[in-house]
Amino acid sequence: MKVCQGGGTDSKLQDKKTVEKYRRMHMKSLCFKLSSVIPKEHRTIHKDVLTQQDNLDQATSYIKVLQERVENLKRRRLMVMEAGRAKNDMGIGFRLPIIEVRHRDLTMEVLLISGLSKKFMFHEVISVLEEEGAEIVNASFSVVGDKIFHTIHSQLFNCRMHAGCELQNRVGGFKGLREVEGVD
Repeated sequence: MKVCQGGGTDSKLQDKKTVEKYRRMHMKSLCFKLSSVIPKEHRTIHKDVLTQQDNLDQATSYIKVLQERVENLKRRRLMVMEAGRAKNDMGIGFRLPIIEVRHRDLTMEVLLISGLSKKFMFHEVISVLEEEGAEIVNASFSVVGDKIFHTIHSQLFNCRMHAGCELQNRVGGFKGLREVEGVD
């Protein structure tokens, strides 16, 4: 199959081999990145023993768990919003802002719901989290109707914070904030 004059079959074959080699290296790199994203708590097999198929299966199941959590949180947010509208329409609504602190293993999520007219110091809540040993991973907000939903995701590194009680007390101590539904 070696053609030297004009055909260049050897160079084309070599190019295909090189392209395939780089494709496999790229896929291996992507699988490694995927494996590094899956938390230890979700693994059923040790990371070093995983085949690529096992890795993909665990990533798939972890994504499904995350999707279920997102759907659950969306339903809960909708219920809170609908309950708030119904109560506010009747004139007996709940007082804003509201705080919800949830922690699982070494992660903590703080949900703050405030009204557009009610102001509080968002940076103070962040400061309390950091003072208690949490590292802020993500902080976001969205405005829905006349409410602002702040969500703070943090990683807990201090063992005394693992229970989250002190943090809940400090964050909940801000004037006008109250806690609803603590831990998952």
